[in-house]
Amino acid sequence: MSFLLQQMLGDKLKNMTGGGNTDGEESEGGKESAASKGMSREEFEEYQKQLIEEKIARDKEFATKKAERANLRVLMRDKYRIPQSAQDEATVQMAGDDLDIPEELAKMVDEDEEQEELNDSFLGKLQNMDVDFDSIKAKAQSTMTEVKQVAEEKCVMM
Repeated sequence: MSFLLQQMLGDKLKNMTGGGNTDGEESEGGKESAASKGMSREEFEEYQKQLIEEKIARDKEFATKKAERANLRVLMRDKYRIPQSAQDEATVQMAGDDLDIPEELAKMVDEDEEQEELNDSFLGKLQNMDVDFDSIKAKAQSTMTEVKQVAEEKCVMM
């Protein structure tokens, strides 16, 4: 039964999956050659150089993106006071100074810094003022007890 299925579907499956390369498109060892690509030796060497240059460019772009993400994580850890990661710091150092922070993130950081400055300035003003919070608390409690007493005198239900 399996022999019959193999005979009927075998060739079709090989063509769909790309198996059964009997046309000699690749040389021994599975490596490409100039003959397998249908090019002259010089064209094939130029093609190989171009492939290598493209791979180097992709690797460089990947490393830059990876370093930018690591830089972003470092900035977020600084912002939220989370312990630093040595791996992220090493990645950022390897990339050097050519890292860009996304514009949206820069805007968010600037807005957060402005917000923190406003909060700091208000807190700074409160700290610089000589306010006796105990006396304010006592005044508030006495006022509340007075209001409660007046409400009890005027209201029959209380």
